[in-house]
Amino acid sequence: MTKLESPQDRSKGALAPSAPMNHFRDSTANPRFRCSLWVRLTATFFGTGLIYPGPGSWAAGATVLLCWQAGRWIRPEWQIPVIIFGASLAVLSGIPAASSMARAYRSKDPEFVVIDEVAGQLVSLIGVRLSGASVLAAFVLFRAFDIVKPPPLRQLERLPAGFGIMCDDLAAGLYAAAVLQLARHFHVLVD
Repeated sequence: MTKLESPQDRSKGALAPSAPMNHFRDSTANPRFRCSLWVRLTATFFGTGLIYPGPGSWAAGATVLLCWQAGRWIRPEWQIPVIIFGASLAVLSGIPAASSMARAYRSKDPEFVVIDEVAGQLVSLIGVRLSGASVLAAFVLFRAFDIVKPPPLRQLERLPAGFGIMCDDLAAGLYAAAVLQLARHFHVLVD
C-alpha cells in the first residue's frame, strides 16, 4: 500500500498506483475507464481520427471540405456566425471528450483525438469567405502552424488534459486567421 492508497481505496477499487507510474507512457486502454460512444465519436470526429497516416490532417481536411460545401448553401452574412457556432461547439464538446480519451488511453494527447484540429481549423476560417482559395489557404496555414508550433503553442500543450489538447490548436487557428486577414487586407488573397 502506497501513500496514495488507503484501505478504503482498496475496497472501492480506486486507481492508486503501487509504484510511481507515468500515466502518459502506456498507450494501451485502461479497462477501468470506458469511453462512451459519444466521447469516441466526438474525440475522433466521427472516426476521422482513425485514418492514417496523419489523422490531424484528415480531420482538418474534412472540416475544410464541410465548410466549403456549407459555404455554397449558407448566405455570406451568416457564414461567420455559423463558423463561430461550430468552433464553439467543437471546443465545448471536445475538451471533455479529449480529456476522457486521454485518461482512458493513458496518453497526454492521443494521435487519434482530432476534435482539436477541427476546432482550430474552424477558428482559422472565422472572417474568411468560404470560397476555394480562402479555404485552401486556411487549411495550409493552419496545418503549418499546428505542425511547426511557434511560441507559445508548444507551451499551451502543457495545460492539463483536454485544455492542453485543445488550446495549442486553437492558437494555431488564431495564427492562421491573423495571416489570412493580413493577406486579405493587402490584397494578397482575393475572395
